[in-house]
Parts: sequence; C-alpha cells; structure tokens
Amino acid sequence: MIETAADWRADTLAFLVEHREQRTLVLTERLVATIEDDHLAYRRAGVVSHADLAHSCRTNVTAILDLIVGALAGDVPRPDKADESVFWPARTTGSLRAEQGQPLDDVLRSFRLGGRLIWDDLLETGAERLDGRGLREVGSLLWEAVDATSARVAAAYHHRDRSRVRSDEERRATLWEGVLRGRARDPGFAAEAAEALDLPPAGELVVAVLEPVEPRRAERAVAPHASAFLSRGDVTVGLVALREDVPDAAHRALATLAGGKDGRTVAVSSVVLGLGGADEGYRQARLALRSGPASGGLVRYEDVLPEALLLSVPDVSDRLRRRWVAPLVELGEEGRMLLATLEAWVAAGGSASRAAPLVPCHRNTVLNRLRRVTQVTGLALDDDAPPLDLDLALRARRLLR
Repeated sequence: MIETAADWRADTLAFLVEHREQRTLVLTERLVATIEDDHLAYRRAGVVSHADLAHSCRTNVTAILDLIVGALAGDVPRPDKADESVFWPARTTGSLRAEQGQPLDDVLRSFRLGGRLIWDDLLETGAERLDGRGLREVGSLLWEAVDATSARVAAAYHHRDRSRVRSDEERRATLWEGVLRGRARDPGFAAEAAEALDLPPAGELVVAVLEPVEPRRAERAVAPHASAFLSRGDVTVGLVALREDVPDAAHRALATLAGGKDGRTVAVSSVVLGLGGADEGYRQARLALRSGPASGGLVRYEDVLPEALLLSVPDVSDRLRRRWVAPLVELGEEGRMLLATLEAWVAAGGSASRAAPLVPCHRNTVLNRLRRVTQVTGLALDDDAPPLDLDLALRARRLLR
C-alpha cells in the first residue's frame, strides 16, 4: 500500500507531538549543560545564573518545538511567517542578555547549539518512525524556526543595548552637569561621578574649555593623564587629572589641541582640588577662553587675571571704556591712531622712547599724541607711569573685539 502525503504528514505530526511531550525537559538539561561547558561567561557568578539559563533554554526549546508542530499541523504559518507573539521567549532572552552584558555572538551561538541538539535528538529518536520526506520537512521547519528565533533575539538585544547606551549617556551627561554646577562638593556625588567619568575622585586637576573638538580625540591627546571630555554647546569641556605636582605636563598635552589651521583656543583653569573644585575651574576656564587672542593657542587663567576680573565685573569694565576709550573712538581715524599709540605706550611701560618703534613714529610724536589724549579725555598722562585704569580700559576694549 502506497503511503499518501496525508499519511506521512499525520505520522510525522504524531511523532513530533509525542517528542515534544517527552523530550523537552531532556533537551533543556542537555542544552544547559552544553552551554555552561562551552561558555565560561555563563558560569561566572552574577552574570547568568543556572536558574536563569535553564528557564531561557526551556522556554525557547518549547517555542521552537511548538513552531514546528504548529506549522506541520497547519495551525500556524511556517516559522519565518509566524505571528510575533510566539517569539516572546526569544525577545526576552535577547533583551536580558544585552542587559547582562553578554556578547551577542555568544548568545546566538547558544541558539545554534540548541538547534543542533534538537536536530540530533530528532534523528536519534525518530530513526524508525520518520521516513525521508518527514525528515526533510522537519529539518526545514526546524532551521526556519532557529533562524526566525535568532533574528528576534538579535533585534531585542540591539534594541536593549541601544537603550542601555542611551541611558548610560544620559546618566553620564547628568553627572557631568552636576560636576560643573558644584554638586561634586558632596562626597557621595563625587564618588559616583568619578566612577562614571573614570577619574580619580580626589587629587589635583585642571579644567579645560576649548573651541569644539571631538572628545575622544582630546582624551587621546592628553593621555596618559586620566581625563574626561564632553561636547557642551559651542565648546568642549575637559577634566584632566594631574600626574605631577605641577600642571606643566598637562598644559603641554593640552597645547597640542590649540592653534592649528582653525586657530583653536584652549583655555585652562588654575589647579583645583578634586571634582569638588571643578565648578570653580570651569568658571575660570570660561573666563580665560573669552580672554584669549583671536589667533588661538593655549590660554591659562593665571595669565589673564586682569581680563578675567574685567569680565567678572562688567559694570566696571564698561565704565573704564567710557572713560578712556569712548572719547577717542568718536574722533574716527585720529582716535584710532591715538589708541594705537596708547597701546604701544602702555606695553612699553610708559616709556615714549620704547613706544616709538612700536607705533612706529618719533619719540616726540608719541609725546604729542599723549598730550592730545589728555586734551580729549581730560585725564592726565605722565611720561613714565601709565595709569592702571588706562591699562584696564585698553584690555576691556580688546575683550570687545
């Protein structure tokens, strides 16, 4: 008697139903043992527990066998077109392993191992009950199920991994913001921030504020100093831990990021103690950045203290400009000439002889122009002592450029 397609399909289905009922637990135990022998990571305490792995293996083996039985019986579509609801064990496993930090390759390899174990067991237990047609159909359905399941594992893993990365980035950004706002004065917050930013919680550091640069590039430039850099608005902010008692080595490293074809300015705070001083260092570095020359370069806060003072007290800065600079600006071209002469005279320490080559002009021309400044502003100038407020007024003028 010739067996019809309906006959061999019914025989195959009866075998698969029986196999599922009798072999699921055996396959689960075998798969758990194989994975634990194959992957050291699964045996590490606190990573993937035996109970966790056993639950994952049981639910996924069951789901794969259900897909095969359902497709052969015609109750559900073939595995590659099955409803998403049947893949919940795979999605759960992928998401959980991503959260646990397991490599995706290891997770997918475990599913391939599971598929191989199921296939070997089907061959062993069905040798006398499955003919060639049945074996081909079951094998086709099995690997369709393994492929479809693995795809859901990978998708869930990537989704969870992206969520975890976003969460880590958001946490890191929140900690950065707290550090720059002074929250690291609290020891608990400082310890948490130091761990997240991979910085020592105590010890000396400098804060750098520079015109935009890729944070990873900046971190490489200052290595082997421990550092953390962050893009923040229109600047990049860096925390650089000192490796010596003085910041010279850190300054040299940061200077490699300065200048160049873009004329980048790198502003550096004075030395501060630990993350608790980072907010003050950030304030200093921001002031130094605003005080730097247009040509760029390394600007240390300690070198621009007068400019920092003027920026910190804008009312005083404005008054000084109105007192010394504004009357000369109103003269147009003559005023610009007088201001250039004042710049040279102050730079020469109040010496008309030394100022003359800087202008350039004759010494007597410098003296005549100083008298003209006095006439316009009503403020006296001596030939050997530039007034402090004039020096500050000229600095305030440069800060507006």
